[in-house]
Amino acid sequence: MKNSSIYYSVGPLLYCPANRDTIAASIIRQQFGTQFSLALCLEDTISDTHVAEAEQCLAASLLQIRRAMEYTSFYVPKIFVRVRCPQQITHLLRLLGDSRILLSGFIIPKFSPENADDYIRSVIAANEQAAQQIYFMPIYESACLVDLRSRYDILYALKEKLSAAEELVLNIRVGGNDLCHLFAFRRHVNESIHSIRPVADIFSDILTVYGIDYVVSGPVWEYYSGNGWREGLQKELADDRLCGFIGKTVIHPSQIEVVNDALRVPAKDCEDARSILDWDTSSASCVSASHAKERMNERKTHTNWARQIMLMAETFGVF
Repeated sequence: MKNSSIYYSVGPLLYCPANRDTIAASIIRQQFGTQFSLALCLEDTISDTHVAEAEQCLAASLLQIRRAMEYTSFYVPKIFVRVRCPQQITHLLRLLGDSRILLSGFIIPKFSPENADDYIRSVIAANEQAAQQIYFMPIYESACLVDLRSRYDILYALKEKLSAAEELVLNIRVGGNDLCHLFAFRRHVNESIHSIRPVADIFSDILTVYGIDYVVSGPVWEYYSGNGWREGLQKELADDRLCGFIGKTVIHPSQIEVVNDALRVPAKDCEDARSILDWDTSSASCVSASHAKERMNERKTHTNWARQIMLMAETFGVF
């Protein structure tokens, strides 16, 4: 689903372990700015023996945010929970009580043919009981995607399963680190993941299968300090956009501003997109010079691009 700005609105998704008890105070004080989304993780960042404690901490954090909203005004990001299993979705909604109103949805790790049906049923059931829309974002990061003999069948089978809840799929996400881990790869600060061909080819196949119908978000960038981290992130973000990724997983607040800057739309693109969408369809010509007289605009081949540009401009702004 790419027909509404809501699907573009995740932007930089800041990952945080769900057992971090300072996260609510950071949100209330707006320490991370006013344009990002938040992922509270109960999966890889939490020890298997401390999941129940992390769930309680998550519930306490959302309660603290909800109570603070009653007496002060601050930016409340879209909040998602990365779960471990389908059953945890139902359990968390009960645990959160009235605070579940703050929840935008769930992140589904290692989305695969083995767990897809159960996760989709759990999300649909959650929406039948919730007062607001509960979205979900499946992550494509499983080892099953490496095998070329079955990759296409798996990707298309999963897409067919998602069609039962297509409007609830806010983004398709990719697990860059998990896929690199399978090959024992790790990029340095001056290297883009899109240059690692075995992983980049998986990304390309995901975009080919899903990119027409869904917003696909870019992989995590590990570096947030030291020489060259910002330039490296900017380079990978440029590669992300060129390859069709919109948004990015971030692991440190310092990355948020860089991602938002990369998602803003150039004024020239916005002007061209507007003129393409406002084209006089009674005109005999379907080709025109761009607003800046630098390139060709063609109504029949640039319309999808133009719609996306306007949705991104609405969400992230223009420069």
